[in-house]
Amino acid sequence: MNAESIFYILLLISASILCIAAVIYIGRITKSIKEIEADIKDLSLQIKPLIASTTNLSEKLNYITEQAKGQIHTTKSIVDDFRYRADKILELEAKIRHGIEEPVNTVTKNLSAIVNGINTFWNAYKDR
Repeated sequence: MNAESIFYILLLISASILCIAAVIYIGRITKSIKEIEADIKDLSLQIKPLIASTTNLSEKLNYITEQAKGQIHTTKSIVDDFRYRADKILELEAKIRHGIEEPVNTVTKNLSAIVNGINTFWNAYKDR
């Protein structure tokens, strides 16, 4: 056995050990990839219901938002109508006040003048 044969045998043994190590590491890598694949499947199965419930929640929120907008619109209409009617009542009150105030003031002035006249007459009558 010469040095070349020994070197060739060592080379074959090293290549065999390297192939065995490569097979072991490829097996471990394959196992890790299968575990990752299983985790991704589980995650996918869990995400699908989450997406469905999120979509359902979004639809319900949109419905509630539309309902709230409708209620706000209705409330705004009622407030506007109330404001319009209150303005009309205030205008009517102002018209009535203006229509009554001047004649009442005139009657009050006249009654005051009559009372003053009667008082003056009475005082003059008493003094006699």
